[in-house]
Amino acid sequence: MTHSTPLGAHISARAAKLSGNTLTDLFVLARARGAIDMAVGTPGYPEISGDLVEEAADAMRAGHNQYELPAGHALLRQRITEMLTTPSDPDTEITVTAGATEALFVALLATLDPGDEVVLLTPGYEQFTAAAELVGAAPRFVPLYAPDWRYDPAELAAAFTPRTRAVVLNTPSNPTGKILGRDELTEIAALCERWNVTVISDEVYGNFVFDGRRHLSVTEIPGLAERSIVVGSLSKSHAVSGWRLGFLRAARDRTEVLRRVHELTTNGTAAPLQVAAGRAAEAGELRAVNREMERRRDLAQEIFSRAGMKFAPAEGGCFLFADISPLTGGRQDCTEFVRDLLDRAGVLLVPGAPFFADPERGRNYVRIAFNRSTETLREVERRILGD
Repeated sequence: MTHSTPLGAHISARAAKLSGNTLTDLFVLARARGAIDMAVGTPGYPEISGDLVEEAADAMRAGHNQYELPAGHALLRQRITEMLTTPSDPDTEITVTAGATEALFVALLATLDPGDEVVLLTPGYEQFTAAAELVGAAPRFVPLYAPDWRYDPAELAAAFTPRTRAVVLNTPSNPTGKILGRDELTEIAALCERWNVTVISDEVYGNFVFDGRRHLSVTEIPGLAERSIVVGSLSKSHAVSGWRLGFLRAARDRTEVLRRVHELTTNGTAAPLQVAAGRAAEAGELRAVNREMERRRDLAQEIFSRAGMKFAPAEGGCFLFADISPLTGGRQDCTEFVRDLLDRAGVLLVPGAPFFADPERGRNYVRIAFNRSTETLREVERRILGD
């Protein structure tokens, strides 16, 4: 089957299936009205370090303005290993990418052939589905159930078939804020071993875990560690989303393949920004940021709970995933609710439906980003509650 634009140009079937960003129209409205954006995960907290900005300027003035090694600047790769929960070799197991988005695509391209199947949990980050389909894979969805967003073990097992080549995980999760526990990861490991499946684990929010929990990486789980590709990023932890600094962590043999794909996609990311990030926040500073992020989570949960929404407390990450049915009685879907709140209070949230394989399951949910300044959260409180 051929696909053409109105001008007759041929486009691929994979590209033709892609939908536009569901938030574009809302963002245009929000900007025009001076609304507070509680939708996207772009950090309002933490703020980028002034020293980090100066490091970037110094790196440019020092001449770091040409290509860096495709694998990434050596110091940055070393710093990344220091952020991880298990030991890793920066020379043979870490690859710096143009954000976590490129890292995800490289991992999928290196793992999946057209027609292969990939297991995805739903609700989940909508880009996972689009990325899997763009590389020609067939998603196999496993539903998660509120309020604590757990899967049914029988449904998980049923999703694996002889055609399954990968499972994509996200812990802490966007949008639910759930952290996958050791029991769940061990259960997934048994299925991956049985079917010889690679686990691609998006751990972008691993620096933000709350209530005394710790981030549990797939690299700590027997049966997953040796078959894992970890996707990470500095965008949220270091507040440099515009710098596009992500990374892949995998065993040496997988890394060799990942780097070949990476070289053919982007070849690398901005050299002076890698140099600057290599001199960035130490682990102690990241722990302090985590404590402050937990306080913002608590404040956001208080505000939106008082507004009448229901949700399981976010265990990690920077989002709340809230049930609005106590406010709407089912009379409004999530998109109508978001538009109404934007009109009434000048606050923008994200409709929950696009995070579900079956959008109807998400009609009563919205996503709320709480990685914002305390002043912004207090202004949201005033607008929504009149306090």
